[in-house]
Amino acid sequence: MSKNIPPLDLMFLLTETADSPKHVSALLTFDAPEGGSAEAVREIVAAYRAAQPVPPFTWVADFAPAGLPRWTGAPAVELRRHVHHLLLPAGADRDELDSLLQSLHESMLDRSRPGFDLYFIEGLPGGGFALFVKLHHAIVDGASAMALLLASMADSAAERRIQPFFALQLSAPKPRAPKALTERLMALQKTARVQGAAAAGLYVGLVRKGIGRLLGAARAGSEPFAAVARTPLNATIRTSRSIATLSLPIDEMRAAGKAFGGTLNDVAVTIVDAGLHRYLEHIGQPVMRELVAMCPVSLREPGDKEATTKVSALFAPLAAATAPVGERMQQVIKGIAGAKAELGAMSKDAAMLYAIAAFGFAEAEAELARLRRSLARPVANFVLSNVPGSPKPLYLNGARLTGMYPISSIAGGMGLNVTLASYAGSMDFGFVGNGVALPHLSELARFTREAFDELKAAAAKRVPPDAAAAGDAAGKTATKPAKKAARKAPKAAAKSAPQAATKARRAPKRAAQR
Repeated sequence: MSKNIPPLDLMFLLTETADSPKHVSALLTFDAPEGGSAEAVREIVAAYRAAQPVPPFTWVADFAPAGLPRWTGAPAVELRRHVHHLLLPAGADRDELDSLLQSLHESMLDRSRPGFDLYFIEGLPGGGFALFVKLHHAIVDGASAMALLLASMADSAAERRIQPFFALQLSAPKPRAPKALTERLMALQKTARVQGAAAAGLYVGLVRKGIGRLLGAARAGSEPFAAVARTPLNATIRTSRSIATLSLPIDEMRAAGKAFGGTLNDVAVTIVDAGLHRYLEHIGQPVMRELVAMCPVSLREPGDKEATTKVSALFAPLAAATAPVGERMQQVIKGIAGAKAELGAMSKDAAMLYAIAAFGFAEAEAELARLRRSLARPVANFVLSNVPGSPKPLYLNGARLTGMYPISSIAGGMGLNVTLASYAGSMDFGFVGNGVALPHLSELARFTREAFDELKAAAAKRVPPDAAAAGDAAGKTATKPAKKAARKAPKAAAKSAPQAATKARRAPKRAAQR
């Protein structure tokens, strides 16, 4: 079996280097099942090594001298070279786990084999174990990778099935019936016209924005290459990586967002933005302008888990560097809403081309910057992404999944990626950065948590917009009788005044008679 490599997937292969590998990862942590984790993990490893991989986990890239690059089936998949079993030293703490993950994440996947590796890690603090997964971005995106991992888990501890994610069939859009040659040619011509029009529209739009910015127009919508230039976030990317994780309660995040009229994602962007400014100040390199985040946006239809990348991207201007967290939230909501509106107005073809252009220009600009020949601003300062998770607890061979932290790749010129996934009442954040310019990302995770605590306090002082509207409506309803009574009061007083005077004149006579 072979197939052409789609353009966006191909770009991840063509732009990959040792300093900038293009795989996405995830850290899954588990409690020890009853009886301890040693036997349970050995059973899992044995089952994974005995499984039968299915596409895309049997594919390797073929760059033949003639023709388009294609995916071809590997002659054999030696799972012992893909499924690894590791043990942390006795008494290891979380720092030692993070150090191991950083070293595993920074190395490229072997391009002569299918693009996946996974590591079962025992000896975690508390007696649990972890699974660290690496998947090449050319065969999956965040949404499809997370869907696969979730599908490989069980719904209860009693269900001991072990079903490796790389042996699961991916669902894809139903293939259409073959068309006649004439119809296929007409379809290709139509696609070319649509994509050409989309590309022209994007080019004109970007040029118009660029001229507007030169003339002093305010930033609006999704605007790449408007980020503040040359921060530690945009330093030349080196091989080393820095990794950190964070979990926050979803209900509290949702309540904080509702108080400001924002979403769960708005809260995540706000607190990461605030935490990032504090982190940059902490390492002695503060940035005094607002940052720009590149946010991948899934273009998948519901139920589509096809092995490929189906995303676009929006570029959201964030908040002023020194804005208090409540005001920061309002600025973030406005910036993201404008970027979403612009992306939402694009056709799917245009949105996909927008992503290809953005990622391609980002890689090209990063390479020029490395050679000290770039005069352009970076396409954005960092990447922030949100992938769907699971609302219910999941299990693997009796062990409860306690956290699932996406650890993504670093895009060209943007040395920080923050990806989050929801799981069983928590929002799990994975931070990965250019280890040379952005060391100790555990500090960024700490500052992000502190910003969330401040946002909760600010939200507690606000009346949610829907409650305020309900209060206004109730106030209007309650004041109608009062206003009516107030209008009647002068007339009633006027009518009663003569009667009161008459009673006053008659009072002495009545007293005398008595």
